[in-house]
Amino acid sequence: MQGFVKTYDNGTQTGVIVLDPGPGEVYLRPGSLEGSMFRFLRQGQKITFETVEDDEQSFATDVRIGHDGY
Repeated sequence: MQGFVKTYDNGTQTGVIVLDPGPGEVYLRPGSLEGSMFRFLRQGQKITFETVEDDEQSFATDVRIGHDGY
């Protein structure tokens, strides 16, 4: 999947991704960037990711930066 960072808080490591193409949102939770060379995200940044379902919500995992996932 891919989307854009809507919000991201470096302190809590939580945020929201807007799906591209939409509609829909996926949540970022602590640990979403594990395994990535990046430690924070910026609003509007394009990312690719996988999702997991937990408590009937979608969370991003295996987050990679850019449309090619580097």
